[in-house]
Amino acid sequence: MKYIEFKANITPLEVGRDILIAELSEIGFESFVETEKGIEAYIQFLEFNQDDIQKLKILTNKNFTIEHVIKTIADQNWNAEWEKSFNPINVENRCYIRALFHDKIDNIEYDIVIDPKMSFGTGHHETTFLMVKRLLNIDLKGKNVLDMGCGTGLLAILAKKKKARYVEAIDIDEWAYNNTLENIRNNNCEEIKVKMGGAELIKKNNFNVIIANINRNILLNDMDAYTKGLIEGGDLLLSGFFSSDKDILLEASSKLGFELSYQETKNDWTMLHLVKK
Repeated sequence: MKYIEFKANITPLEVGRDILIAELSEIGFESFVETEKGIEAYIQFLEFNQDDIQKLKILTNKNFTIEHVIKTIADQNWNAEWEKSFNPINVENRCYIRALFHDKIDNIEYDIVIDPKMSFGTGHHETTFLMVKRLLNIDLKGKNVLDMGCGTGLLAILAKKKKARYVEAIDIDEWAYNNTLENIRNNNCEEIKVKMGGAELIKKNNFNVIIANINRNILLNDMDAYTKGLIEGGDLLLSGFFSSDKDILLEASSKLGFELSYQETKNDWTMLHLVKK
């Protein structure tokens, strides 16, 4: 599977970067890397529409200067870059996320091995970090957990290591599906059920906890499916969106009977923990 890379230098940087990431998310870009001068953003080749780039309002905003280049990235190039740049992540001194070529560390509760390839979800991005942190503080023992838009399968693997009874991981992307299968093998978590598809695969009243770290538009579109998939009193963890999108997600979830239990923000990215009433 090929990907499109959108590489941009931005002036002024900080505010412009946040706006550009938000607008690229709106047109389907799913992974972002912050660089010294701007960002690198990625979208599946088959999902990319050149005309959508013209919809980016920041490109015509006179308050910003955006120099950008678009190119196709082959899978093997992406993997090589990850091998060079992937550093371990330590979350709360409880969860250590590393690649196979990194050494284990002592006195860590959850040691997770991730080979990310082209999939999103290593703990480096703020949203994944926030999700891992929240899962560490939720009792999952004996519960049914769904990792929706699983990417690398990291969150599903953590849920299983926290003794969830049943864990399911779903992603619409074939590369993410295969990557999750590989990562659950590397972590001896073969009990996790991995499926390829979208929210239509969510079974009604089947889960105590649903984790969805995707993007604002998909979260809004699939909120009803999450609602139906959760049992009464179930937990819904949402991330993958900017703080500025929090209110619209809270409004949509409230209409479906959810109440806010907890929220946390890291560098303008937000995680919401909702409870189905």
